[in-house]
Order: sequence, then structure tokens, then C-alpha cells
Amino acid sequence: MAEVHRLAPISRTPGKSTVYGAWERFVRGADDVRGVRPEVLVSWLRCRDRYRVDPNITEAPVAVAEVDHPLEHDVVFAELGFRAATVAHEVSNAGGVVTVTDATGRILAEWGDQRTRDRAAQANLAPWFSWAEGSTGTNGMGTALESHAPVVVRGAEHWCQAFHDWNCAGVAVRDVVTSEPIAALNISCWRNELPDAAGAWLSNAATRTRSTLRKRAQDGCAELIAAYNHARARAGVSLAALDPAGQVVIADDRASVLLGVPGSTPATDPAARWNPGLPELVRVARYAAGQAAHNPDWVGSTQIFTHLADEPTPINIRPVFLAGHLVGTLVELGVSDAEQLPRAEGGGNQGSPPRIVAMRDSRLVLLRHPEISFAESEGNDVWLTTDQGRLRAASGSLDKLESEQGGAGFLRVHRRYVVNIGRVREVERRFKGEMLLVMDDEQSTMVPVSRRNAPAVRRELDL
Repeated sequence: MAEVHRLAPISRTPGKSTVYGAWERFVRGADDVRGVRPEVLVSWLRCRDRYRVDPNITEAPVAVAEVDHPLEHDVVFAELGFRAATVAHEVSNAGGVVTVTDATGRILAEWGDQRTRDRAAQANLAPWFSWAEGSTGTNGMGTALESHAPVVVRGAEHWCQAFHDWNCAGVAVRDVVTSEPIAALNISCWRNELPDAAGAWLSNAATRTRSTLRKRAQDGCAELIAAYNHARARAGVSLAALDPAGQVVIADDRASVLLGVPGSTPATDPAARWNPGLPELVRVARYAAGQAAHNPDWVGSTQIFTHLADEPTPINIRPVFLAGHLVGTLVELGVSDAEQLPRAEGGGNQGSPPRIVAMRDSRLVLLRHPEISFAESEGNDVWLTTDQGRLRAASGSLDKLESEQGGAGFLRVHRRYVVNIGRVREVERRFKGEMLLVMDDEQSTMVPVSRRNAPAVRRELDL
């Protein structure tokens, strides 16, 4: 069953003075800010330190003229526009406006109360303008595109002071395979509370739009598996089929050993694909998707480290399309006879943030890499064991932390653990071959190493 996100209840007592005081302190450079919701604090941090958005701007900037996107995005825009139009009358009666944006935060269309729309136009809350978080700061549309859950931004929670009279609620529609944002739907009210039904309207519109994407993904998966079966029948090489996010849809017996996934078992559900835990393979899949989008006949080759192999394995990558839409790639393991992919200089993710953001109560904690011993996944949260104690990571995904910090000395060693290799104190081997890492935190925590991740750990520790 698809995960359903719900908007947080809209408070009738938002505590404007408390939030405004916190906003003033944060804009001046303070990190110890109390009384602000964690998701808003994380957004503020992006606005101030990453995007450097001027909090004193009074209107949104003009959107860029050209954006490259596939046909599927246009289908989503049309579907969301229809959903927005169906609630426009009710939103208008509540004195609000409803907007649809693309993945870059450009407003494509707007409906609602005419007086509110006139007020919104003064801030460029209208088509042709950009409300991406990177250009206009914390707001319902832009922050929803950065988040994997619906968001509410009330009053002084907006990064730019000129928008403190607005209350907004937004939800992003994401690709069901790659999780990349496609569009956002937003409801905004000026100096009024959002309608009680706002959360239900947004959630329903997003759910119905995602159903169109799920059907498309199912058709694409069937085409990818058919291409896999056809290639396997005529080629004597190890073979795997990957979706555009780098997750394994199906692999033959030998490829399954190298990739650490079940053999000959198709994973058709986009939300439950096989994750090989190989960040380099994900990079290759995404690079191939980018190349194939411009040249459908493109075929590439490279080498990657796989599980249970101490030397890199050569691979070929071939894109698979359905009606002009890229649905994945076929990966031939053990051969390399096509155009060579560029290697990432220095390895890892060169765009890794210089710090990892954690939360302590309602405060942001900015952690340097050496301060973190390891990360552990518990349910929907990621917990960091650090020199400052055990803290909840702002990122709710261990996969995301791994991909962002893989080039900074962090390594996935188990489905539940990512460790800072520089803080491994001892390696303990059990009589059945199990490997445990003894970390250098106060408790000398013993972190298990899964069998498929053991070769990568041995390489990193020179064992």
C-alpha cells in the first residue's frame, strides 16, 4: 500500500511573536532558536547558509525561461491543474488562492479569491514567478518541493519578512520511481487561517495524481523486465535490470550475488525495489539516464566495486525506453566494450554538505563529520551517535545520508547502519564469520556488518 502523508493540524494559536523573535535571531546568525518547528528550522538553515536568500526581498523573482522536463511532467501539471480547479471555489470562499508549480518552483497557474489574488500579485505570488526555496525562501510551495511530506508555513515561519502575513500549505507530487519532485500544489491565505479542509484537499489531489504515475511506472516495469528477458535469452553475460533511480528490478543468479540482491526475483513495486547498497551503481544509473535522455542510442561502460569481489567489475549499461520514456537500464556485468563513463574525481559525492544537521528539541545542531561515530535507522527516524550525545538527524532517510556523505568517510555497513570509518576502534570476528565494528563512542557500540557489505568494509579498513 502506498504511503499516505498527512498535513499537520493547522493551529489556531500559531504563536506569532515567539516565531518572529526566533526568526529575528536566526536571521542575525543564531543557531540556538527555540519555539520553531524542526522542519521550519531546517528550511531556514537552507535559506540562510546554502541558498543565501535575502530575507528582506518583497517579491518573488521572475522564473527562468526554459526548463527541460519529460512529457510525464506535463501530464502531472494538467492533472494537478484539474484537481486545483475543483477546489478553487471552496478555497475562494475561504479567502484563499490555490497554485500549481513545476519542479523548479515556477508558478504555472493560480485560482481563488480575486482580492487575495490582487494582494498576492504585489508579492509576485502569480504565474511566471519562482517560489523555489532557493529563490524566495521558506514558503509552502518551495519548501514542499524540498520535503517528502506536506508542509504548513505560517506567518513568521516564512523566511522573507514581506511574506509574514501569509499562511500557506503545500504538497509536492514526486516521481514514484526516483522520488524527484515533479510539481507542487499550494493553498495560501493572507492574514487568515487556512481552511480546515486544506489538508484533505491537498492530500487527495496529490494521491490521485500519483495514481497516474504509478500506472505509468507499472507499464514501464513490465517493459524493462521484457527487455531483460529478451537480452538474457540472446546474451551469455550476467545481467541485471535497474530502474532510473538505480534500484534493482531483477537480476540473474550471478548478478544477484555481485549486487547483493535476491536472484531472478522481480521487484515490480517502485516502493519496494532491491537496494544493492552500492552508491557508485546509483551514480552510474543516473548518469546513464541523463545521457539517454539526449541520445536514445547511447550505450556506456565503466567499472564498479560490487559485493563479494575485491576488484572492480566491468559493466555495460544500455537504456530501455517505453514510448520514448526512459524506464531503466540493462546492466551487463563482466563486459566493458562501449563508451567509457567519466569517473568521479576523488570518488564519492563531491557535493556533500560540510556539516550534518541534527535536532535537539527545537534546536538545530550543526555537526562536523569527525563528531559523528555512526548513524542508525529506527522506524522513520535516523539517529546519530555523536560526541554531543544521541541526536535525531534532520534527514529522515539513511539512504539519503549515505549518498550525501559517502565521499566524506561514511560507509553503509548494514541496512540499519552507516558508520564513520575513521571512528572504528576495533574489528571483531565471530566464529561463524560474522563481522562487528567496535565504534569509539562512550559505549563502545558494536555495529554489525552484513555479509554483502563485508567486502567494502574490508577494502576501506585495508583488512
